Amino acid sequence: MSLTRIILSSGRTIELSELRLSSTYSGLLEGYPCKPVNDMQIAALLRTAEGPTPVHLIPPTLQHPGQRAGAFGPVEVLPAVACIGAFRSTPVAPDHDPVLYRSALTVVWFQDTPTVPAADSALRDLRWEDLAQDREL
Repeated sequence: MSLTRIILSSGRTIELSELRLSSTYSGLLEGYPCKPVNDMQIAALLRTAEGPTPVHLIPPTLQHPGQRAGAFGPVEVLPAVACIGAFRSTPVAPDHDPVLYRSALTVVWFQDTPTVPAADSALRDLRWEDLAQDREL
């Protein structure tokens, strides 16, 4: 049973089978949101997402609140919630039997609220055929 289904812009339906949400800056003890901190947060999230399926990062939208730049550069704020989702769909390769194969992709993205992604989210533009990998059941 999937948590949600999303119809991609390409027309392909993908199913979310696992979702991990965390606060983007929960471990930030010192400093402020800036490019070096954000790069470390994203790298850590990508390491957490590593597994048997390919991992894809949807580039986050940054907010620049216009605060005075500190020692590490201007303030850049990622959305509040970091997400890792495991998605499945029918096989990518046309010669793979849809009864025996599924395609899979782990996606990392950021969003403003701790909710299951909506059908109109940035996930709709995933290039599934280029990013996902078929696996035999």
